[in-house]
Parts: sequence; C-alpha cells; structure tokens
Amino acid sequence: MVRPLVRLRRLVKEGRSDAPGRVVDALGRIGLVGYGVVHLVVAWLALQVAFGQPDAPPDAEGAVGTIARTPGGVLALVVAALGLLAFAVWQVSAAAVGFRWVSGNERMRKRVGAVAKAIAMTSLALVVVNYLAGMRSSGNTTAQQAAAGVLALPAGRALLGLAAIVVLSIAVAMTYTGVRRTFMGDLDVGRLSPGVKHAIEVVGVVGHLARAFALGVVGVLAGAAALYADPAQAGGLDAALRALGSTVAGAWLLGTVAAGFAAFGLFCLADAATRRA
Repeated sequence: MVRPLVRLRRLVKEGRSDAPGRVVDALGRIGLVGYGVVHLVVAWLALQVAFGQPDAPPDAEGAVGTIARTPGGVLALVVAALGLLAFAVWQVSAAAVGFRWVSGNERMRKRVGAVAKAIAMTSLALVVVNYLAGMRSSGNTTAQQAAAGVLALPAGRALLGLAAIVVLSIAVAMTYTGVRRTFMGDLDVGRLSPGVKHAIEVVGVVGHLARAFALGVVGVLAGAAALYADPAQAGGLDAALRALGSTVAGAWLLGTVAAGFAAFGLFCLADAATRRA
C-alpha cells in the first residue's frame, strides 16, 4: 500500500495538478469542459420549460440527448465520457495525496469534496454511456423507481429519509463552498488579471448556489416521499426544476436557477483551464 502511494505522489509532483500524469490531466480538463457544456444545455432546457416550450427534460439525460442530436454530438459525448472518467481518477488521486497547499481540517474537507466530485463525474459518465448504448431512461422515473425500491425494504421510510438528509447536507456543503468561495483555492489564478479572477469568482459563486438550491429541492422531494411513503413524490433534477416552475413565481424562479446553472457551466470552462487540484 505504501509503494503505490509513493509512486502516486511522485506522479502528482511531476505534473501541473494533482492528476496522476499528463494524460489524465489533459483528459480530465476535457471532462470538465464537457461537464460545463452539460450544465449550459440544462440551463437552456430549463428556460424552455420556464417559457412553456419544453423540448427535453431539464436534467443530465435531457442535456445528453440534446447534445447527441447535434452534428458530431455522438463523438463529442464519447470524448466527454472518457474525460469525465479521467477527471474522476484525478479527484481520487487528489483525495489520496493532493491539496498539498492546505493542511488539517481544510485539507480533509477538500479531500472529501474531491471524492464527491469523483462520484458526480462518474455518474454523469454513466449517463452518457447508457445513452450511447441505447439505454435511455427518464431521470424522474429512475428516481421514483429507486425510491420505491428503498421503501420496499425493512425500515424503508427511515432509509429514504436518511438519503434525503444526505442530499440536503450536500446542498448545504455546496452553499458553504459558494458563500465562502473556497473553490478559488483549487484554481491556479495567480497569473490572471484581477478582472478575470473576479469574473471567475462571480460565476463560481452564482453557479454553486444555484446547484445547491436545485439539489436542496431534490432532497425535499425525497423527504416528502419518505414522509408519505409515496415514491411518486420523489424525483431528480427534472422534477425539482418543474416543481420550482409550478410555484407562484414559477417562470422567474426557474429562469433565475437556469441562469445560475449557466453560470456554473461557464465556471467549469474556467475551472478546466486553471484547476490544480
């Protein structure tokens, strides 16, 4: 176990980031670009829902399908899937030996966050792979099926309630990241002008808060499914955004969240160019 970690540390020290090698670094940055593009497409789909002209569900599945229907979209998705998996490997490496510029609780928090990023990137890569393999599914249906499966287990309502708490906790962590701007510590922005750094910081804050808000709604839906023992109450991002759209301030609220997702997409593009962890 010691020797692989020593070898991993050597690979990390030789590169510009915590990625284990230049190939993983390059592919991981491509994956970040793909992650950003998916968020930009989700923002566009959410705006269509807000104005009553939905073309596809405003979630990862809908975004992937929209990209696939563009010229060269399938090839772009293949490259993006490889990049997303490479970025997941990068984050596992960062969780193991990375974040050398911080210590103590801050390093531990960042390493836990890296694991969460690895899971998120792997999940999106699986969405892409499933789509390319022809196994398309509705995100809401999948969420409801998962909720039904959990509710069928002994103590199912408690387990689903615990899952809702975990999702809400992640939303709180995202909010902390956005408000405290801790994401800037993972970027190498020393050579950028103050104006560019400020722009990256602004879109990062807005994007993280928008994602936290949407994920919080997903957690509330999961909590409602647990409370009423009704899997139909559960839902993914599509259901969360449509729930926002059905409120009194529906179109405006959904439009605001869509703008936040677009901001996060732009942040991912800057992240791809400057990330060091």
